[in-house]
Amino acid sequence: MTKRVLLHVGTPKTGTSYLQDVLFRNQRMLAGHGIHYPADRFDAHFLAALDLMRLPWGGLEAEAVGAWDRLAASVRRSRGTSIISHEILATASRSQVGRALESLGHGDGAEIHVVLSVRDLVRQIPAEWQENVKHRAVLSYARFLELIQDPARDSRIASWFWGVQEVPDILNRWGVDLPPERIHLVTVPPPGGPPQLLWERFSHAFGLDGLELDLEAERVNPSLGVPETALIRRINLAANTELDPPSYRPLVRELLAHQTLSRRTRSPRLALPPDVHPWAQDVAASWRTEIEKRGYDVIGDLDDLTGPPPLEKWSDPDQPSERQVAGAAVDAIKALLLETARLRQTEERLAGELRETQIALERSYLRPTYRMREKLVRRLQDGRTGQRLLRAYRRLRGRSSRSA
Repeated sequence: MTKRVLLHVGTPKTGTSYLQDVLFRNQRMLAGHGIHYPADRFDAHFLAALDLMRLPWGGLEAEAVGAWDRLAASVRRSRGTSIISHEILATASRSQVGRALESLGHGDGAEIHVVLSVRDLVRQIPAEWQENVKHRAVLSYARFLELIQDPARDSRIASWFWGVQEVPDILNRWGVDLPPERIHLVTVPPPGGPPQLLWERFSHAFGLDGLELDLEAERVNPSLGVPETALIRRINLAANTELDPPSYRPLVRELLAHQTLSRRTRSPRLALPPDVHPWAQDVAASWRTEIEKRGYDVIGDLDDLTGPPPLEKWSDPDQPSERQVAGAAVDAIKALLLETARLRQTEERLAGELRETQIALERSYLRPTYRMREKLVRRLQDGRTGQRLLRAYRRLRGRSSRSA
């Protein structure tokens, strides 16, 4: 049977976290239907993508060394269908794409399919700025918009944004050596539609129709409102020089942004400024023309790329309501206080366990049998014969320490 590989390469903020969570938690069920999702941890494909593209990522790149080769080897060993999914793969260079496809068996009998999930720029642009903020960025929204609209696209911000969002270019790189019928575009439905519609499109793209999977999300990447995003940006400005990345992720990104501030759903939503809408829709229209010309398999509707109309009342995250920011800050402080209290309780419990262990150890030292063994060991160490006996004893016990 021909091996089939479904390679989902992005784009970010298109339901990818939810998709990957479902695939990871349903590995056993999928395997029973001949579908292989090779991951020993939820972020296994993320580490593999970092390794493939040699991307620096707050120190995680060291942990990622060799991850792509291990993933590819697992895919080559499997039978039937394998799925790989991570959104940062969208920015892979042509040489990295070539290495990836070859390592997965392209040209050696494997049937490779590329899946790209896409969403309108009207929602993608503010979402991408917010992701930058949640990854320690301090640049204003206005500056972000200025950089991505620059035709040169030579800044770090613009280079990354278009690397993971420019749909025709992504497909040029990933699909250059594949027939168009093996390139699948999954469009994200417009807001207000049935909540299960995006999953139905993913399910069709990956051949999961009819499978009874657990679809309850455990890992998602929720969005923030305007004052909440403004607060995180101010925290970055104040704390970046003192708070290292390993601490930032659990405290700011996870505890504050995802677990606390994302629950404030009554805040004004982050959106594209009305005056930027025409430019974004012109770009999307050019993408649609190119996609239709190439004849890719579209799962959904290309009309979805148009995006929603401008908001009647747009809220500028660079000049947010200070009252709303203050409300978000109170919730953030409360979350940090509760987390601090939890950690203090854990610290006190561990300190108590350590004291109990020390007392038990001291009691064992006071036992006559322990003092006799200690005295015997000291005597044996004083002579060559005794030292040989001790070495023989330790070998028999299988111990490498110098204690008796």
